[in-house]
Order: sequence, then C-alpha cells, then structure tokens
Amino acid sequence: MNRTQKQSRTAILILRLIAGLVVLILAFLIGYIFITGLPNVSWRFLTSPAKAFTAGGGIGIQLFNSIYLLILAMLISLPIALGASIYLNEYAKDNWFTSTIRTAIEILSSLPSVVVGLFGFLLFVIQFNYGFSIISGALTLTIFNLPLLTRNIEEALAGVSDDQRQGGLGLGLSKYETIIHIVVPAALPGIISGIILCSGRVFGEAAALIYTAGQSAPALNFGDWNPFNIDSPLSPLRPAETLAVHIWKINSEGIMPDLTKVSSGAAAVLVLAILIFNLSARYIGRKVFEKMTSVN
Repeated sequence: MNRTQKQSRTAILILRLIAGLVVLILAFLIGYIFITGLPNVSWRFLTSPAKAFTAGGGIGIQLFNSIYLLILAMLISLPIALGASIYLNEYAKDNWFTSTIRTAIEILSSLPSVVVGLFGFLLFVIQFNYGFSIISGALTLTIFNLPLLTRNIEEALAGVSDDQRQGGLGLGLSKYETIIHIVVPAALPGIISGIILCSGRVFGEAAALIYTAGQSAPALNFGDWNPFNIDSPLSPLRPAETLAVHIWKINSEGIMPDLTKVSSGAAAVLVLAILIFNLSARYIGRKVFEKMTSVN
C-alpha cells in the first residue's frame, strides 16, 4: 500500500467517524426528547386546551394553530415561489438583474428568523394594523419561507433534462406550454420534496411568530367555522400561539404547575411532526418519481 492509498483510507475513516458522531448526537437528542416526552402524550393532551395556572392542560389549540398557520403560509408562498423559480430557470437571462435577484434570495435565506419576525412586526402588525394575528404570522412566514422554497423548486426545474424541453418544442408546443406540460411535471418529485421540507421548517418556527402571531391562544368555538367571526378557528385576524411558541413561553414564564410534563410532551409532538415531514418528503418524492417514470 503506497502513501496515497494510506492517506485516502485515513481521510475516509475520519469522515466516517465524523458522520457517525453527528448521527449519534442526533439520535441522542431525539431519543431523549421522545423518552421524556412521549409518555406524557395522549389523545386528551393533543385535543384539550392549555391551562396556565392549573395542571392537566393540553396543546389542542396550539397544535391546530400551527397546522392552520402552516397551510396559510404555504398557500401564499407556493404560487410566488413557483412563479419566481420558473422565471429564474426558464426565462431569465444571465445578466446583472438576474444576479441581483439571486443575491437577494441568498441574503433573505440566511437572515435570522428573529430579524424576519421583527420586520413582520413593524410591517404587518403595526404598519398594516393587522395586530397580533394569524394573517400577520402567515405573511411573515411567507417571507421567511420564500427564499428556500424558491431555491428548492428552481433546483428541481434545473434537474430536468434539456432534451425534454427540446422535445416539447419539436412537437410544436410553445415555451410556456412546454414548461407547464413537460418541465413542471418532470420536476414534480423534487418540487414536492422541497415543499414538504419547507413545511417542516415552517411548522417548527417560533422566533418569527412571537412578534407577529402573538403569544396567546384564546378559546375557540369549533362549532363556528365562519372565518369572519373572531372566535372561529378559521379567523385570520385572531392571535394564535403555535406549538413552538407555547414551548418557549411556558418555559420562560415558569408558572405552570406541570411545566415539565407539558413542555416535554409538546416538544416530543413537535419533533415527531418535523420527522414525519422529512421522512414523508423522501418517500412521497420517490413514489411520485417511480410513478412518473414507470419504475417498479
């Protein structure tokens, strides 16, 4: 064995050890959260409202708020991200304007969520007078989520072979028709994976929502689904404490009698939901790809 081979094997061994260490740290964190939290999770815990000064509360309203905010944020950000990705990958020329857009996307994607939250507070809560509400939180999450979602969709579109584009144009389709009927469907597995991964990132966000969606979870009337009524679950103008914000709030206040039980249970639910988002992104993306390519 020569010197180069020894160096190569040593480098590979070091990389494997580093990767193994990362996996062990992640497994320890997830295992600790699940071991301490999952025994406290029950159907009653998932559906009952929180209690501030007495024991026995749950996370029902906070869990619903998290899901509702996620849906609204994705409904707003997905069309914008898809349109921006199509423009950047299919239409934009390589010039200073395109370079400026890409640089702006990179800068926005690297901003701390607290900064995005403060921006949302100044713009949506104060300037637009939406107050601490679901719509303020959803619009702020759109700003937070848009750069990463745009990049993910653009990479999925860039992964489509140019031969498919040329084939569509050769069949007499316009460029727009080729993009809509050939390129986007071919990139669908990557687009779906990117959407689900971004959804998991949004679902676990707390800092940006503290300043926009608020830190309170008023009682909701689940018999009233009129979004124009303030106590309706679908009202976009009501404050909405999410699950991640709830975990931060009860630990910072420290007044809940069963703080450790509720906090560990909520953390386990939050981590489990994010794991489901990440694992389902890989599974759904692979299944969609197999179906579209007829791979069994």
